Amino acid sequence: MTSVSLPPSLVATLPGNIYADPGVFAQEQELIFERMWFAAARASELTGPGAFVTKQVGRENVILLRGRDQQVRAFLNVCRHRGARLCPAEEGQLRRNIQCMYHAWTYGLDGKLVAAPNLTKMQDIDRDEYGLIKVHLKEWLGYIWVCLADEPPPFETDVIASADERLGGEGVIGGWQVDELAVGKRITYDVKANWKLIIENFMECYHCATIHPELTEMLPEFAGGYAAQAFVGHGAEFRDDAQAFTIDGAGGHERIPGVDEDHDRRYYAITVRPQVFINLVPDHVIFHRMYPMAVDRTVVECDWLYLPGVVESGADLSRSVELFDRVNRQDFEACEATQPGMSSRAYRSGGVLVPSEHHIAEFHEWVQGRLLG
Repeated sequence: MTSVSLPPSLVATLPGNIYADPGVFAQEQELIFERMWFAAARASELTGPGAFVTKQVGRENVILLRGRDQQVRAFLNVCRHRGARLCPAEEGQLRRNIQCMYHAWTYGLDGKLVAAPNLTKMQDIDRDEYGLIKVHLKEWLGYIWVCLADEPPPFETDVIASADERLGGEGVIGGWQVDELAVGKRITYDVKANWKLIIENFMECYHCATIHPELTEMLPEFAGGYAAQAFVGHGAEFRDDAQAFTIDGAGGHERIPGVDEDHDRRYYAITVRPQVFINLVPDHVIFHRMYPMAVDRTVVECDWLYLPGVVESGADLSRSVELFDRVNRQDFEACEATQPGMSSRAYRSGGVLVPSEHHIAEFHEWVQGRLLG
């Protein structure tokens, strides 16, 4: 933190090296991303037995795989023999098993070792013990969440509680029926910025009037610089003549049945640490997942989710997608503009937060607490 005495209206940020030092990023991979629950993929991507995706979680690559029993399992993407990567592709379809390209060690869809050259001569090998390394897994909101920790933290308090606390009630997010929605559009962004800069940007709206003209036109209160996330249970209200959360306020779709009148014509934003943002509006949900790849690079995968009937009908989704796609690109451009400054001597002691950003200080305390163990 900065050693300069600050007036009461300003709060010090983290110093610049926390966003630019590869050593700090390595600590974050170990102490945050490899110890917490991490939203890895949409369950519907695994369409049947043998369907898989691979995702980077901290320093590990993880296989998410649907078995013949229709259950989804997660494994480290590493052969138990000599450590070769088993599935180099980001997604695919396995016919019967997983076979290592190096020495043909072969694993079933349940991760068990089923074959290897000369395996019958090695009678002392336990095929379960030398199967793939399992990763803890949960499904929530239609997404597969994994945790690399030997003893994962309670899912209810570390993940579900984030949504409950933000929306001001237990189970309120259930009204959006996120697990039953269909992916209408997915856009992947490769952002040249530290993951914490992206979270901080998502948490505040001090920048909204500066770089988000479309968003502040749709949500007029955002022009005042106060983020809805700072207030428990509050949703930003649409402008009076807007029919839907779209680029022009028109062209909305059927309201999700569980969304009641209290949540109609409102926008809610939720941060689920360490890498998920959820945006809720009456007729769709926007679900972001961050994959921190390097100290100055973060891949963000963003899904636009609608009622299955809306997607199946071939309805035009472009108006709602365009609105938040623009917001994302504006945000990520700003984050990329900030990243070089993190290495500047001008930011050696950090910067400051103005009153409408003070809630970000709690995030900074959280990060420091995780790094200190």
